[in-house]
Amino acid sequence: MSVLRVRTPERRSFLQTGALSLAGVGAVGLADLQASTAEESTQGGPARARSVIFVFLGGGLSQLDSFDMKPGAPVEIRGQFQPIATSTPGVQVCEHLPQLAQRSELWSQCRSVTHRETSHGPACHSMLTGRTILPPGSPTGCGAPPAPGDWPGIATLVNLTVRTSNDLPAAFVIPPRLNNATERPGTRGGRMGPGADPWVLQPCRCTGYGCCPDCFGWKVEENGANLVVPHTHDQFPLFQTPDFTLPPEVPQSRFARRLDLLSELDKRKAVLDRSGSDHLRNQARAVSLLKTDASRSALFDVTNADDAIQDRYGRNEWGWTLLLSRRLVEAGVPFVQVALGKNGCWDTHRDNFRLLKNDLFPPFDRALSALLDDLHERGLLHETLVVIAGEFGRSPRITREDRKLSEPGRAHWAAVQTVLFAGGGVAGGRVIGRSDSIGGAPDDVPQTPENLAATMYEALGVPRSATWYEKDDAVAQINPQPVYNGEPIPGLTE
Repeated sequence: MSVLRVRTPERRSFLQTGALSLAGVGAVGLADLQASTAEESTQGGPARARSVIFVFLGGGLSQLDSFDMKPGAPVEIRGQFQPIATSTPGVQVCEHLPQLAQRSELWSQCRSVTHRETSHGPACHSMLTGRTILPPGSPTGCGAPPAPGDWPGIATLVNLTVRTSNDLPAAFVIPPRLNNATERPGTRGGRMGPGADPWVLQPCRCTGYGCCPDCFGWKVEENGANLVVPHTHDQFPLFQTPDFTLPPEVPQSRFARRLDLLSELDKRKAVLDRSGSDHLRNQARAVSLLKTDASRSALFDVTNADDAIQDRYGRNEWGWTLLLSRRLVEAGVPFVQVALGKNGCWDTHRDNFRLLKNDLFPPFDRALSALLDDLHERGLLHETLVVIAGEFGRSPRITREDRKLSEPGRAHWAAVQTVLFAGGGVAGGRVIGRSDSIGGAPDDVPQTPENLAATMYEALGVPRSATWYEKDDAVAQINPQPVYNGEPIPGLTE
């Protein structure tokens, strides 16, 4: 059985040897990438998709108020919204998702995804790593920020197992962000070490909740009630294009001389081992981003896109984020993981119905529908798997917090959530699995984060035999860990 062989990269990066410093390159920040080589496996099936866009809804979308409504349940379960018909006979969604309803022939859903973590950090860790069981001895309990003891994220493992045909990284991540500037776990290399981190972008640095510029905050009244209030932007831009530019003190001519010096030093290295080869590939990717103004603009400068395309997606954080995702996969990036919902804005403990109706569903419905249409019209949807999931679902029973002073909401609920799939060979209009009569537990075909991750790996053609190594085991290549920890979700493809 052939396996993926991963070695820890040599941390002699040209960004650290004096050949070039990226200090001051840009406020957004970009994580260092480790790329590694995969051996061919006769057990790996052909890739069904060229790319995956993994859309993550931080905080956890209510399945009962979106795609798995229970109109026959008691009012304290079914809530305030009404279902509407989709273009697929027998399939209904929330009345506040009309554009997705019209496009149901493009997407399918699994209503029985389940795990057991009811806290945000561990739940994000499970969904973003594809591992239900938390890693042993995790020093932070898989909280925030990501820690060295975490399992490596799905993006990390795609980075290691999928090769690209250009100088772009195999995986980009726009992670779930908290207002203290940390990330949820599952976005980094974890036990593989920081050298395995995918490239991480932070184009939106606002400290509010929801979708900028129409984001919101919370105000605590004297009586203890929490009220939704508009959030004002007085510190950060709405959406900051990643600034892959040289510092002012390093003009292009000086940059070229430094690269010439670096090249000469590398030629004199007597033995260039495997990790050194990966190191040179990382150099090429970083240099290409610094040298090519046209490619930076074409890929990343979405706020200056044509008016028609911006209007289609929405001139807001979520529209720009999904437009950037489409550009990246069109450019050949195999995996893009994006968060729609900084600060866990889908965590609707309070004012669930007003937030969904007014603040969350409108930009979500518009931007996601635009992404599916755009991919479809460009001939990319058949080769791009789009996955939409949260960290967990919401409780069947409506709750009231703060001594019943705040508007009603729904609590964390790990037992079941609905996940959407589109493109990449997925047959549209299908419903896989079901929840029970109150939307509280799987009633048929339960699926786990392991199955979700395997669905993405299989779509990209990752060999079933692929393995990875923890940082301390990489050099000796001992204790290989499997990339796959479950089977793909059945019934999604033709």
